[in-house]
Amino acid sequence: MEFDVIIAGAGLVGASFAAALADADLRLALIAPAAPPVPPDDGTWDRRIYAVSPGSAQFLETCDAWPFPSGRIEAVREMRILGDARGSKITFDAYDAGLSELAFIAENRQLQRALWQRLTTQRNLRILCPAHCAALEWTSDAARLTLSDGRQLTAALVVGADGADSWVRTRVQLPAVRHAYRQRAIVANFATQRPHDGVAFQWFRRDGVLALLPLPGQRVSAVWSTGDAHAEQLLALDDAALGETVTAASGAELGRLEPLTRPAAFPLRLQRVARFIRPRVALIGDAAHNVHPLAGQGVNLGFRDARALARVLTEREPGRDCGDYFLLRRYERSRKEDVLAVGLMTDGLQKLFGSRSVFAAGVRNLGVDCVDQWASVKRLLARHAAA
Repeated sequence: MEFDVIIAGAGLVGASFAAALADADLRLALIAPAAPPVPPDDGTWDRRIYAVSPGSAQFLETCDAWPFPSGRIEAVREMRILGDARGSKITFDAYDAGLSELAFIAENRQLQRALWQRLTTQRNLRILCPAHCAALEWTSDAARLTLSDGRQLTAALVVGADGADSWVRTRVQLPAVRHAYRQRAIVANFATQRPHDGVAFQWFRRDGVLALLPLPGQRVSAVWSTGDAHAEQLLALDDAALGETVTAASGAELGRLEPLTRPAAFPLRLQRVARFIRPRVALIGDAAHNVHPLAGQGVNLGFRDARALARVLTEREPGRDCGDYFLLRRYERSRKEDVLAVGLMTDGLQKLFGSRSVFAAGVRNLGVDCVDQWASVKRLLARHAAA
């Protein structure tokens, strides 16, 4: 089977990249291990949620995958970040930054479903599902991908969108430098005693970073990034004890919190990849980078990758090979600065707020207070996060 572009991986980033090329004069193949599950119609909420930036929402809208039912999306109009000293805080307000909203909180399964529904009607796309990659070879003219069932696919370009443990990245020998934080993100949904009014909260605590992200109605998603030992303790709590613990950790900002889901845990790490491309191969999303979730930028970095690579391919010169190495360099150069900046910022904040030293505590709380006083700096930070 011959294609112009083969996309390995059908998560949010891989699927959005395929959808972004719907109007391109390209033959696409999407390799998906499995179709996303259909969200249950029982009023329950996915434990895995994302803070989708306005820029990413606009990108998804161009992919005909946004918005999905309004009752499943909540706009964040204000964010309050609190340090571990009394009175130390930063407040980001959408209005002050000249934005309609700072982010949208959306469920993973709803995002996946919206993209999948779009892809199943896309005329220039063939979905191979279920399918798994087995071998990859490339020459100066094309790449050949063999699936585990023996089928062979050829294309000018193979895009690795297959996650942090990317098979494509390993196969083309693009080494990843990993740093395990020895932390896990504990996530669960809660009903709140008081309305959140579209405000997201984040506490930089000595036992980790706790965020309460608004969901429609009087509900929030709690994301507690904490050390492995503390994570185990949280996972072992029954519903009543978990609600009391998160209520206390949040200073009862929204009153009593009652769990709606059992907590889940996701290991956290920083992962850097020096190069995003090889001849006839490009990486996007978690295959190219992993960052700490404290800034909520991981999936948005991936969407910006997909948007940038799709733009490079659609704006290439007529007749130019879409797997041309120097064409792919345009994509890589366009993404390096953004990925590096977000990685350094999140890693630096994790180290600063993870330190127990008195000096570090003074520096971080002073920094929080200073940033809150600089309206221009806050506006710049908010606009970058909204991209």
